[in-house]
Amino acid sequence: MTEKFDNKAIYLDTAPLIYYMEEASIGFSFLKDIFKKNENGDFTFFTSTITLAEVLILPVKMGNAKLTEQYEFFITQPPSLRLINVNSSIAKLAAHLRSEYSLKLPDAIHVATALEVKVDFFLTNDFDLEKVKGLSVIIPTDV
Repeated sequence: MTEKFDNKAIYLDTAPLIYYMEEASIGFSFLKDIFKKNENGDFTFFTSTITLAEVLILPVKMGNAKLTEQYEFFITQPPSLRLINVNSSIAKLAAHLRSEYSLKLPDAIHVATALEVKVDFFLTNDFDLEKVKGLSVIIPTDV
C-alpha cells in the first residue's frame, strides 16, 4: 500500500506524527507502515521546526516529561527525518499562501516549508490543505 512512496520525500505534518506516537486509531495501521518504511530508509520525512512546537504543547501542559522527550528525540535525532528551520523565504511564501488560501499561519508555514524543499507528498490530517495547488496531500484516513 505504501510502495508508491518509496524513494520519495514526504512532508510530515503535526497531526499524523501525534497519531503515530500516541497510537491513535485514526489511520494508525497506515501510519505504522509508513513510519516503518521511513525508519528503514525507504524515503525521507521533512518537517518544520514549527512541528516541534506544536507537538510539545500538550505534553508540556500535562507535565509529561517522558512524552516531551520522546517527541524531541523523534524530531531532532533520526537520520530519516530532516528538520527544516523557518527562514525568510519560507515566511514570505507562507504569507502568500495564507493570503491566497486563507490558511492559518501554522498551516501556511507547513505548506510553505513543504513547497520550499520540494517534497513529493504532504502527510496530514487536514482536508483543507487539499485545495493548495502543487501539493500532493496524503490523508491517512483516505488511504
